[in-house]
Amino acid sequence: MTIDISQFYQVFFDEAEELLAEMERLLLAVDVDSPDAEDLNAIFRTAHSVKGGASTFGVTDMSEITHVLETLLDRIRKGEMALTGEHVDAFLAAKDTLKMQLDGHRLGSEVDQDAVGDVRMMLQSLAQDVPVVALAPVAPAYNAADAKVVDHSGGRRYRLELPAMAHREVTALGEELGLMGHVSITPLDKDRNAMVVTTHESLDDIIAICSFVLNPDEMKVTELPALDEAQAQKEKTARDQVENDLGYGFFDSAELKPAGATGQGYGFFQPLDEIRANASAASEDAQGYGFFQPVEQIRAAAGIVIETPPEEEKKVVVKKEEKEKAPAQGAESSSIRVSIEKVDQLINLVGELVITQAMIEQRVDTLDPMVHQRLLSSVSQLTRNTRDLQEAVMSIRMMPMDFVFSRFPRMVRDLAHKLGKKVDFITNGAATELDKGLIERIVDPLTHLVRNSIDHGIEMPEVRRAGGKSDAGRLFLSASHQGGNIIIEVSDDGGGLNREKILAKAQQNGLAVSDTMSDAEVWQLIFAPGFSTAETVTDVSGRGVGMDVVKRNITAMGGVVDIRSAKGFGTTISISLPLTLAILDGMSIRVGEEIYILPLGFVIESMQPVPEDVKEISGKGRVIKVRGEYLPLVPLYQMFDIAPRFDDPCQGIVIIVETDGRKAGLFVDELVGQQQVVVKNLESNYRKVAGISGATILGDGGVSLILDVAALIRSSRQLADESIFSS
Repeated sequence: MTIDISQFYQVFFDEAEELLAEMERLLLAVDVDSPDAEDLNAIFRTAHSVKGGASTFGVTDMSEITHVLETLLDRIRKGEMALTGEHVDAFLAAKDTLKMQLDGHRLGSEVDQDAVGDVRMMLQSLAQDVPVVALAPVAPAYNAADAKVVDHSGGRRYRLELPAMAHREVTALGEELGLMGHVSITPLDKDRNAMVVTTHESLDDIIAICSFVLNPDEMKVTELPALDEAQAQKEKTARDQVENDLGYGFFDSAELKPAGATGQGYGFFQPLDEIRANASAASEDAQGYGFFQPVEQIRAAAGIVIETPPEEEKKVVVKKEEKEKAPAQGAESSSIRVSIEKVDQLINLVGELVITQAMIEQRVDTLDPMVHQRLLSSVSQLTRNTRDLQEAVMSIRMMPMDFVFSRFPRMVRDLAHKLGKKVDFITNGAATELDKGLIERIVDPLTHLVRNSIDHGIEMPEVRRAGGKSDAGRLFLSASHQGGNIIIEVSDDGGGLNREKILAKAQQNGLAVSDTMSDAEVWQLIFAPGFSTAETVTDVSGRGVGMDVVKRNITAMGGVVDIRSAKGFGTTISISLPLTLAILDGMSIRVGEEIYILPLGFVIESMQPVPEDVKEISGKGRVIKVRGEYLPLVPLYQMFDIAPRFDDPCQGIVIIVETDGRKAGLFVDELVGQQQVVVKNLESNYRKVAGISGATILGDGGVSLILDVAALIRSSRQLADESIFSS
């Protein structure tokens, strides 16, 4: 059976990227002084998995880097070499190189071969005398006389009868099992092969490796008797002869790239394009199992005679119970990969279903409940099912904030090292979920805020010591839900913002400022275009671009940025974002002849006030007293210049809303009801309207505008200020 593995390239690319991200996370979290054995094993497994996939798909440049990386990691995890900070730096550099190579294969982007060579040499120099197994030599041009060969004598011997497989898959499997011990391959018939593995590893490890290439249930495994001393010596002599004659076995790291090796092959493999071209021009028999010479030639050159396994061989039975206990093999079946286009299409269809359901519900409201009881009951059931379906579909697009947070530990580490600072990076709420569309757009603003905290916020170690602080500054990144929003905070315990310096710079830039401005107003000045208090321009900051883009991007997502700072104690920048931009729970309100949608997440309560609770403040409009607290009254009819049914709050309805920590009373004519609405982008279909965040389609087919509560409250304050100046 021959399988075209080219159809699985995208799966390999996706999984390799996830494995590289996991490798980086583990490397950043490892304790260099006393590394945990499981952490080292996990790092090794990620490198091993990347190598296995790269070898299977013929991505030779990646498999070679991971091969050297894996060898070094294997020695460290076995205690033969102590882990150092230099190792971690080298492994992170190797991860970056592998990501660059992966992008080169997937996106066609440029790969810096000089950087690849530098990383390879760095890993080999760290390995020093670590023997490196050549993956698949293409010519007998090596001299392995002085090579150190790992001795697997005394280990267990297993015979694996493989199902029908392509020769390249047999090659890849033999290569992987060769890392665990000595492997010999015997053809059984035209399409099937058998392998004999001599190793000190367990059978479970062998089966785990095989599962990358085949279904273990289709493989017959038998345990062979251990070789006596004479047989072991005979096998070793034959193996040494093969290695000397064919250049196959173990080689010094300095001889990994033979003279004359060119292109992407690096001496082990032919370039990928040549392999594909050769595969279509020649038969597999002529290819000699892909990369190796035909096994018959190897056996003939070594004088090896294949004997039938003795009758006393013992068949190894893998118990069903043990297989069921192994979660690693079945873990992937719990999830599937779906393109985001399909998810968006599903969400749009559910959105239209919500609108249709609202139309049906509005139509049946006019029916006699006694006559149409069964129909009304069915519509109620449809409403519940539609809501459950909408929530389930929306949850598909929700992703944990860890998708964003995981990008920063590496950046913090590198930037702190570059600036000569010590930073402890702490995250909280990584499991908090946010819509995928917002997550992708929040990465850049958060990146700039984190860089600013390290560069401008956290002081140098000597400055911190002089101020009675620890040498290492602390940088916090947190996420949490608050009502219908997610709150993301970037906080540091650095020097805080300098009010005088900001005011001086604002005056220098021609901004209207005064000494009577509140701290909150002063902090907002740093979002002005071109504003920077850095004394020198570096490649990190100082050009005055970034913070204005941060605020503009967050505002475009319907979010708000707030700053809290205390000199000498640190700064906290808080971002408030809606959880999703697709479907929301809203309250229908009427003003005059118009119906608006008020997002339910902003609503605290609604009331009809009594006359003594409404007060007029000269030049500032009206306020309403709610349980001893005076709140500004925002008349919606004035904001949109429409004729209301009531201009007296005591005759209409006041809805208490809260945003950005501020409360206000929204004065409307009446409440219509509560419903789920599908958000349509008004700006792309019409134009941006002040105080409006979007639009939706009502059950009667009409269009209703969705209110932007934060913008309305800000606009009402500006109107009040203008009335003061005009009075």
